[in-house]
This record gives sequence, C-alpha cells and structure tokens, in this order.
Amino acid sequence: MNEKFKIVYTDYGFESIEIEQGIIESAGGELSTAQCKSEEEVIAATRDADALLVQWAPITAEVIRTLERCKIIVRLGIGYDNVDLNAAREKGIAVCNIPDYCIDEVADHTISMALSLARQLESTNRRVRAGDWKIIPPAKMPAFRTMTFATVGFGRIARAVHNRARVFGFKLAAYDKFVSSEAMAQECVSFLNLDELFKQADVLALHCQLTDETKHLVNTARLQQMKSSAILVNTARGALIDTNALATALNAGTVAAAGLDVFETEPLPETHPLRSCENVLLTSHTAWYSESSVPELQKKAAEELVRGLLGKPLQNQVN
Repeated sequence: MNEKFKIVYTDYGFESIEIEQGIIESAGGELSTAQCKSEEEVIAATRDADALLVQWAPITAEVIRTLERCKIIVRLGIGYDNVDLNAAREKGIAVCNIPDYCIDEVADHTISMALSLARQLESTNRRVRAGDWKIIPPAKMPAFRTMTFATVGFGRIARAVHNRARVFGFKLAAYDKFVSSEAMAQECVSFLNLDELFKQADVLALHCQLTDETKHLVNTARLQQMKSSAILVNTARGALIDTNALATALNAGTVAAAGLDVFETEPLPETHPLRSCENVLLTSHTAWYSESSVPELQKKAAEELVRGLLGKPLQNQVN
C-alpha cells in the first residue's frame, strides 16, 4: 500500500485501536479517526478517504455520493444495515462485514437467555427475594425434551445455537429461505415454513439479517400465531421485532416471555413499555462481547480493508 491511501475510522467504541492502526500502518497506510454520529459529520470526515472503517455511523446514499476516492467500506460487525448497499454498489465501492467473529459469544448469550426464561430463573428469584418460598415455579414449566427450539435463520450463529440446544434435549427446527430442508436434516434440524415455525416453537430465536423484508418480522399477527407459553429471543437486530406489539403481547399473556439484547432504538428509551414488562429479560447489546471477540473483530476488519486497498480478493463482500 502506498502512503497516498487515507483510511478514516468514522466511529468506534473500543478502548484502543492499536490493532487496526498497526495492521494499516504496516501496509503503508494512514489511519485517521473521528466519532461521527450524523450524516453531516461523516461527510465532513470522509470526503477524500480511500477506505472507511465503520462501527455505527450512518453511511447513507448522500455520504456515499460525496466520497471522491473510496474503494472499500468495512463495517465492524455482522450486520450492515447502517450502510446503503445499493448506493455503494452503484458507485463501485465494496462493502464488507465481519460475519465470522463472536459466533460463540452470541450463541452462548442466546442459549443463556432461553434457558433462564424457560426455567423461570428471574421470576423465581424475584419471588424468593419478596419472601414467597414455593417449590413449584411461578408458571407452567415443560421439560426441555418436550419443547421445540426454533430459529429464524440457519447461518453460523443459528447453527451454533442449535448445537447448544441439542445438548439440552430440545427438538430442533428452523426456517431459512437460503438453506434447504435437506441441509438442515443433515444436522437433525427440521425445516418449517414461517407459519409453522411461529405456531410450533416453544423457544423462538431470531438469527437473520435486517432487510426491508424482515423489518418487524415479529409483529402483532405473528405474535398471535405463537403459543401462549412461547419464549422469544432476539440477539440479532432490534428492528426485527415490533417491540410495542411485543410489550402488548407480553402484558396480555399472548406469549410467555422474551429475552432481548438488541432494540430498534438504542439505548432503549426510558419510556418504552418493555421496561414495565415483568416477563422480559433485557440486556444492552452485549451478546457479541468477550475479551476475545473484541480484538478478533478489530483484526479481521483491518485485514479485510487492507486486502481491498491492495486489490486482493475480499473474503466478506456483501454487495
């Protein structure tokens, strides 16, 4: 890489970016940083950049229109809904994500939420602390071996979740329009269409990308299809769920419980009705995190960016 290449880190939440800086500088590039939150701030920081590293900043069609030299945009994460793929494609800019990091972390978080809710740990803990000692849990509690653990999606994380759920004896099912029933059967997972999945799932975990098609995939109509004893878990993208509809369903007993790590607006607004639901487990977008996943993400993102600038084959282009 020649020193003429300028890489802009539009925003990041890491304590250190020494990993990215070392990889980029060893290849001959220069890394400048910003903490952009708005479209205007991104435009001001990136106009003459050859490449962008992006965490949460909005990379809109207008941002992309103003980029004069950019060849590649790397989004530090699995999702990439904050980048306008169509605009980037039209301008010949490659967009890449990092789909092969934090697989175990998200799978562990998903299964932890599911097991905690299925065994009613939170509600039993509250009851004990209130001085109400009973040896039968607050609500009906089926055995895992009688329950269907289902996922929307059957990619890397979903498969890791199924591997964990299998150990606990759940029956396994999934829907993914890009994966055949034969491929699922090889892993002892039943293929169900979406209607069947929502009707049959005892635990339903979301592991799919956020697109125009999947936004508010879980809505009032879908929630009404679910068992009243069902548990919903989302560690993927917040906007997959209409959370106002979910809060209504939880309070009405339409579904039994939910575990949510991601939200359409983050932080979750203080006035959001989910905060007053007793049968919901809320975490603050931490499913991806471990002390191992952070440096792995940073390293893979910088390496992909360097590959793009050197004209080498990209591993994870999404457009």
